[in-house]
Amino acid sequence: METKNLEATVTAERGFMTPQELLQHWQGHRRLTRKVILAFPEDKLFTYSIGGMRPFSALAIEMLSMGAPGIRGIVERKWEKFEDIEARVSRIKDRAELLRQWDQATEDINELWPQIPESRFHEVEKVFDTYEGLVYDNIMYFIDNEIHHRAQGYVYLRSLGIEPPHFAYRD
Repeated sequence: METKNLEATVTAERGFMTPQELLQHWQGHRRLTRKVILAFPEDKLFTYSIGGMRPFSALAIEMLSMGAPGIRGIVERKWEKFEDIEARVSRIKDRAELLRQWDQATEDINELWPQIPESRFHEVEKVFDTYEGLVYDNIMYFIDNEIHHRAQGYVYLRSLGIEPPHFAYRD
């Protein structure tokens, strides 16, 4: 029983999760999403959809428009309009370019993240000059949005007869 109390005390003193742990969690999701991009046949990545949903490339482009630009906005306190970012990124026309930009965004996030002071996570920010909330809530939205769209990719892959990557985002 004393061990549990000690663990609870340690957790309460240091908090639930550090910013670095949150970044590691997100990057695990990003690695898994990258595997989903790779699992698509090239000819289906940009064209295949079900029930009026967008092709997976468009979903990945939305993720690219949100992740690194969102962290850059948090760091610099300057925001581009989301639509402008998405229009620029939507010029991607093949998997190689999509993966190149995905990997660059991952590097950008890793480079920018340490520039966010811990106190900043609890500040209110209007991200992309549209969505106002606590910085950490907005970051959680970036992650949740990626998980949501990756799940759509899993449905697409299964409907194509392709086994999606194993759901282990910590790999």
